[in-house]
Amino acid sequence: MNQPIDRSTIPGWGADLDRANRPAVPMERTPPRLEGVHWTTPPAQESAVEILQSTEHFVRPPVFGTTVPPRGISGWIRRRAFRHSENDLRHWLMLLAADRVDAAEGMVADVAIKPGLRAVALGSGAALLAVWLIRRNSR
Repeated sequence: MNQPIDRSTIPGWGADLDRANRPAVPMERTPPRLEGVHWTTPPAQESAVEILQSTEHFVRPPVFGTTVPPRGISGWIRRRAFRHSENDLRHWLMLLAADRVDAAEGMVADVAIKPGLRAVALGSGAALLAVWLIRRNSR
């Protein structure tokens, strides 16, 4: 009934054996390290806009994006999100919400700037309101 198991056939068995008996010691590197290659940290990037930084990271990376600085309501939500740790669900949910709010802010800004879009936005809004009212009254 209970037959002895040949453990040598189990893949990975014995990984905690003595290092001299392990098949992967000494470990090989692919590709091998190159001799004479030196890395120096590049100078820090200058920033004229606000950069939001995680509470876990104390040093800003040498290069970072500054194309879309936090602004408006979405920026306010992002600033609040970066008060929380990255392993906190609130951090990520607030960043998701800030993205959606930023998209809505962009649409409102487009409508405010382009007069042709105002008519389209008003017409779409009126159509959606009419559909909602018709469905509400038909129940």
